[in-house]
Amino acid sequence: MAIKYRRILLKLSGESLMGDQKFGISSDMLFHYANQIKEVADMGAQVAIVIGGGNIYRGLQAEKSGIERVQGDYMGMLATVINGMALQAALEALGVFTRLISAIEMKQIAEPYIRRRAIRHLEKGRVLIFSSGTGSPYFTTDSAAALRANEINADVILKGTRVDGIYTADPEKDPNATKFDHLTFAKVISLGLSVMDMTAFTLCQENNIPIIVFDINNHDNLKRILQGELVGTLVQGEIQPV
Repeated sequence: MAIKYRRILLKLSGESLMGDQKFGISSDMLFHYANQIKEVADMGAQVAIVIGGGNIYRGLQAEKSGIERVQGDYMGMLATVINGMALQAALEALGVFTRLISAIEMKQIAEPYIRRRAIRHLEKGRVLIFSSGTGSPYFTTDSAAALRANEINADVILKGTRVDGIYTADPEKDPNATKFDHLTFAKVISLGLSVMDMTAFTLCQENNIPIIVFDINNHDNLKRILQGELVGTLVQGEIQPV
């Protein structure tokens, strides 16, 4: 099957794994995402994933609890490893070959990040799960997604959210918010829209890696994007003629 994007970087938030819970990991949501990832991998896409840890711990919460920011950020990175292990288990239960890769060395449960080895895994059809963010404090998992996408030469970053794209305002708060189908990097900045944190966004802009923001809770959306359908909002260097 012909697919539009051969190598993708899928960004998932930790909160997306909670489902209706207030914290932790919902088994239903875990397999909801695992089944979608298996579908696109079966289509021939090379899939890498960066997952957050906000369902377990956020570094920024540390300040309120008296924990210094750097220590809190490292705690948040460890939360992403827990989520990565859960997603790996779900994918392997579905018969998908995976590799869990950690930016912080923990050899008993994950491979260290080595760029050439990671690319080789993708070429062999293994799904990569990048955990521990960038391995450094003060950087979000959005930044980790942008960094890894550049390093592995991904064709696109797919940011799965609970809304179906980028709007003029928060559609959950403003009923008059309107959705964009296409945006340039420059337009996102001029309008002050929130797509990713500025470090991540700038990295994508400088290297011209397109970003698609879409509703991942719709089971078919990921597959539709790979098939070339316009789903969510596409952010790129220049608007290409349709």
